[in-house]
Amino acid sequence: MKKLFILLLLTLSLFGQTRQEFLQEQKLAFANYKKTQENGLEAYKKAEKKAYKEYAKSLAKIWKTPQMSTKKKWLLYSKDKKTRSNVDFQHETITIETIAKTKKEAEKKLQYALAKVVTIDTKQLHRSDPLEQKLSKIKKPKNIVRTKVKAEPILSKVIFKTKPTRKSVSHYVNKHITKQNIQILPSKKIKDAFVYKVTVKMPKGALYKRANQYYLQIKKQSTKQKIPLELTFAIMHTESYFNPRARSPIPAFGLMQIVPKSAGKDAYFYLYRQKKLVSSGYLYNSTNNIKMGTAYLHLLYYRYLRKIKNPQSRLYCTIAAYNTGAGNIAYAFTKHYNMTQAAPLINRLTPQEVYTKLQKDLRYDEPKTYLKNVRKRMKLYHRLYTL
Repeated sequence: MKKLFILLLLTLSLFGQTRQEFLQEQKLAFANYKKTQENGLEAYKKAEKKAYKEYAKSLAKIWKTPQMSTKKKWLLYSKDKKTRSNVDFQHETITIETIAKTKKEAEKKLQYALAKVVTIDTKQLHRSDPLEQKLSKIKKPKNIVRTKVKAEPILSKVIFKTKPTRKSVSHYVNKHITKQNIQILPSKKIKDAFVYKVTVKMPKGALYKRANQYYLQIKKQSTKQKIPLELTFAIMHTESYFNPRARSPIPAFGLMQIVPKSAGKDAYFYLYRQKKLVSSGYLYNSTNNIKMGTAYLHLLYYRYLRKIKNPQSRLYCTIAAYNTGAGNIAYAFTKHYNMTQAAPLINRLTPQEVYTKLQKDLRYDEPKTYLKNVRKRMKLYHRLYTL
């Protein structure tokens, strides 16, 4: 390799180019390549943002209150957007609404929508959801990591004790959609039409049934990253209530709400030694999401916050940092974002004093509540899975 480089330099000198000029040229070429990649990424992000806005506008033409998926709610619209299913993972409800001219027409549409939402898997969703189809047409830059959508159940294992059949689905739908429980309101957008609505409660213990679907993946990755099993469960519960289609405005995606440009980038480099961004589709895959989320917890606990000596104090800081970033943890103790300066102050305090300080001086209310909830839920999942 060394001989080859010397030969290259000799060849370049024959053509009047010095080594310094050659290196400068290479540096410029790399800078141009990097700029091209960044421009491609920015163009992709703008196109994605535009697609969401256009989709929201199209919903506003039909619905008085357009709704999109959030961290704790998954919205599924029909192709014509006149029927929507709203799965609220936090409050354990499925609300089906449709706009129709008659009650008979509405009843059929409600039945079909409920049957679909309780049986659809992630692969079928990707193929049929109007927003997913719109997003899939956007040209993606080369440095974004994508993956094939795998078929994962969303609600079927929660709703049905065994694999759903046509008979069991029909029984479920007929039980929950009757002429007596359909609410009717006038449509504010469609002339001579009404909004027909049904709300269905999920079965008792639905949250823990959803959690249990991911047990093997969580156990595998938590063990690999030396992270307490109950911490991963509590983070996932708090972030998304085990909603695999979770999306926040930041945007963050999936079960553990990974932000591609920050935690996603750090976790992917730690796992694969490549500086790349992951797509939303990559993070909607539960295997990828749990792998990335536990990897980021590892980075926080064992690298970014490693100078905090007490394991319990470091755990509290890790939980809060997952929500607000390691810099904001340092700021709570020093009013500066440098953890090297903050760590000696933290090390003088007991774990309870660290917890109290975080509750008092974290910059925003959200990470304070987040830390409190995760701490409480860790005890719950410890009892469920580690005793």
